[in-house]
Amino acid sequence: MARCFIAVALLAVSWLVSGASNSYAAPCLIVTLTGTQGGPQSFNGLAGAGTLVRFGDDADECGAVKLQFDAGRGTTMRLSQLKVGPEQLDAVFFTHMHNDHTEGFADLVQLRWSFNGTGPKIDVVCSADSVSPTGVTISCSKFTAHIADAFIQSGEIAQRHSELKERTAGGPAELINTITFQPTDEPQVVWSKGDVKVSAIRSAHIAGHASYRVDTPAGSVVIGGDAGNDAPAPPRSSSASEQVEKLAQGADIIVHSVIHPVMAPGKGSGMFPYAYLRQTSVPDLAAMAKRAGVKHLMLTHMIPPIGGEQYPFKLPGGLLTEGDYRKAAQDGGFTGNIIVGTDLASLRLPAK
Repeated sequence: MARCFIAVALLAVSWLVSGASNSYAAPCLIVTLTGTQGGPQSFNGLAGAGTLVRFGDDADECGAVKLQFDAGRGTTMRLSQLKVGPEQLDAVFFTHMHNDHTEGFADLVQLRWSFNGTGPKIDVVCSADSVSPTGVTISCSKFTAHIADAFIQSGEIAQRHSELKERTAGGPAELINTITFQPTDEPQVVWSKGDVKVSAIRSAHIAGHASYRVDTPAGSVVIGGDAGNDAPAPPRSSSASEQVEKLAQGADIIVHSVIHPVMAPGKGSGMFPYAYLRQTSVPDLAAMAKRAGVKHLMLTHMIPPIGGEQYPFKLPGGLLTEGDYRKAAQDGGFTGNIIVGTDLASLRLPAK
């Protein structure tokens, strides 16, 4: 009897220890660039703009929550390389309605619908309808509502539904839960799940542009999109967004698009001045990251791409290297960890 009691006691202690270790598994955050191409051009197989944020703990390989920010061309291909299927995503967030940030979304939701046609729905978070200074209405909600129109018109949706009635008859748009918000100059919480909170702030680039911050017990990351300064042209102290700087205070990581100063007007590239001026230059972004106290800076959506021109514009001084981008960030005074983005570049907090 005594031996039996001791065995049971040891088993109970073992279970408690095991349960405690599982309950208190260390939280972790992984930020991965799913696409680093700058603009709608295509170069060397780079995927379009996108960032995957994963949060969890060591027990689930940081994968309890999976969030995709922007979905440029090739997003599903990059996700597949990470062994993340569209059905695993909890939400997709759009910074703005430019095709290099959105054109991979139709592929993503069509694939999700094909194999998960009964749901659950996926949250899509983006700005409410906005009107540009020229009177153009920018609408994320209409984009998601009509995302499958081409597949509907081709007959594919009806054909696949006829084969498997459980799929929604209207296609993937019926499996999207679109959540819109009105961006303001102060951060606001726009999505949350468990220990994960996503905030947004207004930022300039085109009408309706928003930047995001993800806060988790393992750390925080700001995704700036193509944010730039409210002032569309000099004189201005910086090309970086004051709103993004506010959002980034005390964050661990900034993921942000950048343009190299070699593309500036008057330097021979021939780039449209308005296109250059609505992006953030590398030194300005680096200086902003330093002021915000950020530890890690991930450069993405780089204009021009490493080793290539930004068609149809020119680089009279020659093609740029990773070192050129790193030096430009150091010229801005940032002394933290600089990651010059390539597709699938990842950063984990805490580092293993």
